Amino acid sequence: MNPSAGRATTVWSVMGNQYFPLVAAVVMLALGLTLTVDDFKRAATLRRPLAVALVCQALVLPILCVLIAEVFHLEPHLAVGLMLMAATPGGTMANILSHLFNGDLALNLTLAAINAALSVFTLPLILAASMTWFLGEGRFIPLQLDKFVAVFALVLVPTAIGIAIRHRLPGLARRLQRPTKFVAAALLVLAVVAALARGRTSLWHNFGVLSAAVVSFCAVSLTVGYLVPRVMRLAAPQATAVSLEVGLHNTVVALSVALSPQLLNSAEMATPAAVYGGLAPFIAVAFILTARRVDPGFRVSGPADAASGPRG
Repeated sequence: MNPSAGRATTVWSVMGNQYFPLVAAVVMLALGLTLTVDDFKRAATLRRPLAVALVCQALVLPILCVLIAEVFHLEPHLAVGLMLMAATPGGTMANILSHLFNGDLALNLTLAAINAALSVFTLPLILAASMTWFLGEGRFIPLQLDKFVAVFALVLVPTAIGIAIRHRLPGLARRLQRPTKFVAAALLVLAVVAALARGRTSLWHNFGVLSAAVVSFCAVSLTVGYLVPRVMRLAAPQATAVSLEVGLHNTVVALSVALSPQLLNSAEMATPAAVYGGLAPFIAVAFILTARRVDPGFRVSGPADAASGPRG
């Protein structure tokens, strides 16, 4: 390998890492601009859908993720990276696909708001627990206080700013939504490419098992997110919303936490999120198309039912 090219790649990677907190801030700001105070007020009326979704997201999903990491014998840092992916809130892709496939979009938006708020606490806690489980070798290794606070701020502050702008300056928020979504999408692509470049050695040695683990994690997340609401007798559009919210996570936030020098600063931990970012949207589309074909609920639940909003 050309030494000068290697030095250029290293310099680019280090410089790039410094901007990952800004990347995450832009993504969370874009999410905040889509939320209103009424979204949080509406959460009080959701009862069953909200409870089912949050239990799946905060409890069932991390447990399943641990089992998947253990079954595939992932390297410890890759296992923590997969857990980090599970701990992040839902991404905007969930809202887009829910709208395209007649899911309950109002429920998606409300779940996004609640998940974004809860992730301020659950993300650092799940990350600390997974680091102890996979890296601790029987010792308790909590996420350091400064990193806990940094993750807290990374998620909370830009989201709160976005919500405040939407509440106080709705016109400005509407004008900002499209450009921030575009910027967030572009940053997602750049973040995935950068993470794959940084973690290419780990990816090369673990590509097969890591891809299988990521596909399994995504498929299991979508399945659990769909079947549990249906067992609880929620309508198909609501099950679609919960499935997408539980099954599609914010890749940029996971990459930013993993790669930021102020946080984990680990290319290995970022690799599962990068692979997930490339595969998850396609898996989600295939899953929802399959669900629409095999679930009789879709033959009695049309767009009008989805537009009517969630039922308590």
